[in-house]
Amino acid sequence: MTSMRDQLTPYCDAERPPYVPALVVALGALILYVVTLAPTTQFWDASEYITAVHALGIPHPPGNPLFILLAHAWGLLPLGADYAQRINLLAAATSAAAAGFWFLIAERWLRPIVSPIWPRRLTAAAGVMVSATAFTVWNQSVVNEKVYTVSVLSIALVLWLAVRWADQPAAARRDRQLVLIVYLLALTATNHLMGVLAAPAVLVYVLATDPRALLRPRFLIAAALVAAVGTSVDLFMPIRAHFDPYLNEGEPTTWQALQAVLARTQFGKPSVFANPMYLPGPDNPGHTLVLYGQQLLNYVQYFTWQFGHDWDAAGQRFLAVAFAALGLAGARRQWRAERRAALAMTTLMITLTVALVFYLNFKWGFSQPYNAPGLEHEVRERDYFFIASFAVWGIWVGMGLAALMEWLQNGLSAREPRAARRWAVCTPVLLVALVPLLGNRLTASRAGETMARDYARDVLQSLDPYALVVTAGDNDTFPLWYAQEVEGVRRDVNVLVLSLANTDWYLRQLQRRAPPTFEPRSAPAMFGDRSWPRPTTPWMNRYYLREPADTLPPYTPLAQPITGYLGPIEVTVDPRALGRPYLERSDLAVLQIIKDRLGKRPIYFSTSTGNYADQLGFSPYLVGEGLVRRMVPQPLTPSDTVRLLPGRGFVNIPRTRALVFGVYSGGETAARPRPRGWVDVPSQNSLFGYAFVYDTIAAVLRDREPALAARAGELRDAILANTTYALPAERRAAGN
Repeated sequence: MTSMRDQLTPYCDAERPPYVPALVVALGALILYVVTLAPTTQFWDASEYITAVHALGIPHPPGNPLFILLAHAWGLLPLGADYAQRINLLAAATSAAAAGFWFLIAERWLRPIVSPIWPRRLTAAAGVMVSATAFTVWNQSVVNEKVYTVSVLSIALVLWLAVRWADQPAAARRDRQLVLIVYLLALTATNHLMGVLAAPAVLVYVLATDPRALLRPRFLIAAALVAAVGTSVDLFMPIRAHFDPYLNEGEPTTWQALQAVLARTQFGKPSVFANPMYLPGPDNPGHTLVLYGQQLLNYVQYFTWQFGHDWDAAGQRFLAVAFAALGLAGARRQWRAERRAALAMTTLMITLTVALVFYLNFKWGFSQPYNAPGLEHEVRERDYFFIASFAVWGIWVGMGLAALMEWLQNGLSAREPRAARRWAVCTPVLLVALVPLLGNRLTASRAGETMARDYARDVLQSLDPYALVVTAGDNDTFPLWYAQEVEGVRRDVNVLVLSLANTDWYLRQLQRRAPPTFEPRSAPAMFGDRSWPRPTTPWMNRYYLREPADTLPPYTPLAQPITGYLGPIEVTVDPRALGRPYLERSDLAVLQIIKDRLGKRPIYFSTSTGNYADQLGFSPYLVGEGLVRRMVPQPLTPSDTVRLLPGRGFVNIPRTRALVFGVYSGGETAARPRPRGWVDVPSQNSLFGYAFVYDTIAAVLRDREPALAARAGELRDAILANTTYALPAERRAAGN
């Protein structure tokens, strides 16, 4: 009977790694991703990152400088006419490359289990098929929404280098690969800390192979040097920030600002030991076992999506149980075959799941069925944080399929003495790996999806030259940044996003950046009949101009309603309508801009801001024009062109009609039939703006232009059919 130490003794394999089959597997994954690739930008962080890459700028903390440099260089390659599609292709290429390394790792770790070469390689390929077509992996590999495919590639590469180092005979083993691993871990940290999650597994693998390697002075000195070189990529941010690129989030021009970006101070992330749904302080209940259990269940929920997201909940749960059982069977078989590899693999899975869940410390998941007064859910699904765990699980699934084949071929030994023939007969079992490909082909694909790009163009083209448009958050802002920086659409417009307007650096940039000259040729014809002088003054007269002290306060108490004048208009700000007894810096900035520029420059609120402008008391001065609401310097009254509609406020009918049917393209895009509807439910609000506009047009034109009203109603219903909301049948029949 062997001891634990003997079982952990390094397994040296002289067989050459199958690099050519690995390349074939990577190319297969790449072809799949290219076929289902997003043709342009998408919602959430995709537009922000593509904008930052194009501008060689700085996205939201931690800034991801390695990704920005890598993707900017990639974007210079002639790989597609659409710049966003090129950057999306980077996500596909890095994820496909990771699949090649997963294949090499799986094939190597399958050698003690499946001795015949081609059944073993087919089994490894089957495991990678499950890995590459898991819903989150596939969905994140066809658009550059995040930087995580680069992190997944670094995890796979680092783990493969550790395997290769350990497989060398002790007499021939060199530590250069270990130094390279340290360098790659330091380098990937400048992309995202997810890549560093491979470190515990690599450490376990090295300790189980040759722990003295980590104590050699030459290695320690070299490791320290390469770690410093790798992390030096972070210095790109303060250097580039001084040039003030289009996207310069956090503006890390000082060491203090750089530290704030790297530490993600802007997001105010709570301690991992706090309850994120409560304010910090002595009354915070802490990271309780109940909360952690709910967070683990959120991971389980995401796991159930991975193998048949196109199908109903019962089918998803069945497949999740089946593939979980296969993975656990593979883990058990690996522990019996080679405990050193199993120890590293288990460490990696624990790091990528239970440890990561605790560290992330999320609120309740967006669609988790928990509810309590005052306690918030996450604003969107967070399954992308666990992309590496879903990718790695495929290796264990492949081993589980190998264990099943092993059991079957042992049963055939009496009738077929040749082991290779028995394994070949059992290979049809591997067809199970095609299930995620079939079960995720609709919801994982982003082929043909242009909604975010079309929405951005439509909003920007709704605005008068040199306007300011107030937006709310990611999905109504990042696509506008993309359209302006990458496609050159309406660069004369300023965008003020409320979620960033609470920071001094953002308002300082808004003030100092003069708008580019308006180009009538790139705007709708309605703007070409007059001259538009380029403004020379900033949006606010006295704040964020020169001195550090000319900043707005973080907040101002609002104990009772206050009435006052903002330039030409009189408004009342009521804390009850606002929902809080204070004004934030973003509110103060909006009020100050209206005071200083209303009547002098166009000011709009995106309809995505909801009733925010009404809460500030602006209702009598707001008129709807398509996807935006214009601020006017005098109270509105109904007229032939401006109608007061219940639940909608004032609407400029001719302008809205001209925009909807003469300028907008996003309405048709939103109405396009989708087999599974709008998959990402948290971002479906972007479709509601169009549905609201079409509903308005259907109501006001019903008597004047019934054919156009009917068309608007059809588009409205088609849009809503893609969402989780639909109009009652009697209202659809009434056409309003």
